[in-house]
Amino acid sequence: MFWRGWSIATRLFTANLLFVLLLTAGVAAVMVNDAGSRTYEQTRQRMLSVATALADSPMVLSAAGSANPSAVLQPYAQSVMRDARVDFITIMDPRGIRWTHPNPAEIGKAYVGSIAQAQAGHTYFETTAGTLGPSVRVIVPIKDQAGTVEGMVAAGVTVSNVQVLVAARLPDVLGLAAALLVAGSLAAWLLGRYLKRVTLGWGPEQLAQLFAYYESVLHSVREGLVLVDTRGSMVLYNDHAALLLGMDAPAGGPAGQSAHGPRRREARGLASPAAPQLDSLTLPDSLRELLRSGRTATDEVHLAGDRLLVVSQRPAVAPGNNARAGTVATLRDHTELTTLAGSLSSTQTLVEALRSQTHEHANRLHAIISLIELDRAREALDFATADLSDTVRLGGEFVGTLDEPFLAALLVGKAAQADERGVRLELSGSGTLPPGRLDARELVTLLGNLVDNAIDAAAGHDGDPTVWADLLVADGALTLTVADNGPGLPTTDLDVLGRIGTTEKASGAPGGRGYGIALIRRATAALGGTLTAENDGGAVMTAVVPLATAVQDPA
Repeated sequence: MFWRGWSIATRLFTANLLFVLLLTAGVAAVMVNDAGSRTYEQTRQRMLSVATALADSPMVLSAAGSANPSAVLQPYAQSVMRDARVDFITIMDPRGIRWTHPNPAEIGKAYVGSIAQAQAGHTYFETTAGTLGPSVRVIVPIKDQAGTVEGMVAAGVTVSNVQVLVAARLPDVLGLAAALLVAGSLAAWLLGRYLKRVTLGWGPEQLAQLFAYYESVLHSVREGLVLVDTRGSMVLYNDHAALLLGMDAPAGGPAGQSAHGPRRREARGLASPAAPQLDSLTLPDSLRELLRSGRTATDEVHLAGDRLLVVSQRPAVAPGNNARAGTVATLRDHTELTTLAGSLSSTQTLVEALRSQTHEHANRLHAIISLIELDRAREALDFATADLSDTVRLGGEFVGTLDEPFLAALLVGKAAQADERGVRLELSGSGTLPPGRLDARELVTLLGNLVDNAIDAAAGHDGDPTVWADLLVADGALTLTVADNGPGLPTTDLDVLGRIGTTEKASGAPGGRGYGIALIRRATAALGGTLTAENDGGAVMTAVVPLATAVQDPA
């Protein structure tokens, strides 16, 4: 089709122009026909008035009974024709013989036309051809007081003169038609400009193809996509976003779509009443605040239930004027990735601790060997016994209290790591942790990242950098408290602390790149606990985890 390359605006303008042309032609035809009908009707009424006035005139009735009616009536009829602008006035006897006529030669001849109705005493209209050509005429009987027909009066105007009157109205009709054409074309042009702006000059086929591509992309991507308008309404989200946010999956219906595609809402203006409001959805407070604020965000970490979501948000602007239309946010699930990162961090801590201890033990072993070679066996024995006592005390204190070998090994490794960084790690614990009550992996992630953050904060502190870790088992809950004497937290708002980039760790530090707090919050949520933060001579983080029933070993 030749119009496939046309934009919607061009098609609308062309279709509207053709419609206006047809409408104008139709209106003009109706108006011309109406003007002709009105002109003929007005002419008949005017002829009726003239003929009736003559028929009711006493002078005409008196002349009709005289010996020579033409002598009196012909001059009178000529005068009336001039004054009333009538083409002919014919006065005749009851038999139809003319007493008057515009052409004196026709006087005395029979009237050309129907006279039976007038002879019967009735007024009659007709359009017929006479001696002057086709004319519009009326015939009125002349009656005496007794009602006897004494004669007849015919008055008329030729059809050509009536058509002249009709033609005189054509300029008005054509002017109105032209006004309709101009107004319709202007309206089509203005609407076409608007559509060209909002559709970027694309045609329907291009828009349909583009929509099909977008539909496929929205359904196939493994990232959540959320579009929020300026009124805080979620106007679009795909099925993966619904999964990540714990919302109802997109469904079919007037306000949505099939479960296999993105959820769309009918838009009425900028915000559709059918689109869900952010305040009505069960969303994490930090994520709701981000979506409502519309601020630009890059890879922020937000906790949604037991999921860690990495969120990026950019403003959506209208083409052309760059007016703000809302925001577009993408959601990525980093739960498994960050869990693996936490496990890797804990493993790395143990490896670093073993490396550090291996190095330290090698040095001490060299010292013991040197003492033996110097024949100072007693000093070598005392040195070895003191080192063993310190190791047994550090490990045995928590193994006996916690009865959790993974946790005890983690703390031993953290102590070695802290010592290597010049930080003193003071450990304390009370109560007995029943075996199998908590997920060891989540507990290691939680405590390991708490201690890592504290060591990082205290390592840069002048004086005596110290980290305190206390584990308390009481009242059916495990309370983990980790404090340091570092500079403290920039804020105690965990939502802000959990965002990517808000921490100041080196990228190579364990749990770095801002995921430390996010891992701690996720692990706490996975264990069903709560987390609080405060500043008291440094940062103090407290996690309270309820003791659940025994869990099965995932292995």
